[in-house]
Amino acid sequence: MVVIGDLMTDAVARAFHPLARGSDTPASVITYGGGAGANVAAWLAIEGTETTFVGRRGSDITGRTREMELMGYGIDSRLVMDPERPTGTCVVMITHRGDRTMLSDPGANARLQPEDLPRDVFAPDGHLHVSGYTLINDDSRRAARMALRMARETGMSISVDSGSHAPLERAGAENFLDWTNGARLLFANNDQARVLTGRDEPEAAAKVLTAWFPNVVIKMGDEGALWASKTRDDIVTVPAEPVEPSPGSIGAGDAFIAGFLPAWLAGRHPKDALGHAQTLAARALHQPGARPDLGDA
Repeated sequence: MVVIGDLMTDAVARAFHPLARGSDTPASVITYGGGAGANVAAWLAIEGTETTFVGRRGSDITGRTREMELMGYGIDSRLVMDPERPTGTCVVMITHRGDRTMLSDPGANARLQPEDLPRDVFAPDGHLHVSGYTLINDDSRRAARMALRMARETGMSISVDSGSHAPLERAGAENFLDWTNGARLLFANNDQARVLTGRDEPEAAAKVLTAWFPNVVIKMGDEGALWASKTRDDIVTVPAEPVEPSPGSIGAGDAFIAGFLPAWLAGRHPKDALGHAQTLAARALHQPGARPDLGDA
């Protein structure tokens, strides 16, 4: 499995009271390794999948720490060190009610170049997963599209995720659908599917998206997840597993992707693959941070 995407440091700030504008609000602030692409790679590796992660980091100590973390999961890390831009950072603000807002500085991630892609990882028996953030970002898009082209030319299967709905909307639905041409599987959540199709109902959005992707998975939060295929009329759904989220838990959607991909590629029924994906997402919700806990592996 080859994952191309973003490597970040997540600073998760959880407020204990309503935000006091212009003043101080008591909060807990914890720093974790993050980035959608890196998170997917970490969960894949912890599940026993041979995984290569391709990306870009800064020459700072933060970037070195993040790369060492990935190597600790057993990931084949192919990170290029950027001499100018720092390692990406995301500030995750969680209000006292649990609402989340993310402030992202992609840093070195935005400088990923086509020449950063290691040619030896593209092979016909492999699978490429591309983080939507890498496609949506103007400066890293050429590298992402080159990776997609190289995967198609070598006969790899391909999946992409939709990143985040606000930057996806800024990039434009038609553009994103054009950039991802040839992908076998799309991952999206309700908001992202709405941006891509204009449909509010996830089932309707999934059916529209199968005009571009042979397979579509939509993550519906508390309502579970669904899978739709261009070759089947029925839609497969599974409920979400009940779990009390840990304060500061993030990255459940990335864990979901890592849970679905190996099972689906191995030929398991989509309902089984969705079920395993929900189990891994529930595990992510039950712990702080976005990456799996190596102590429990």
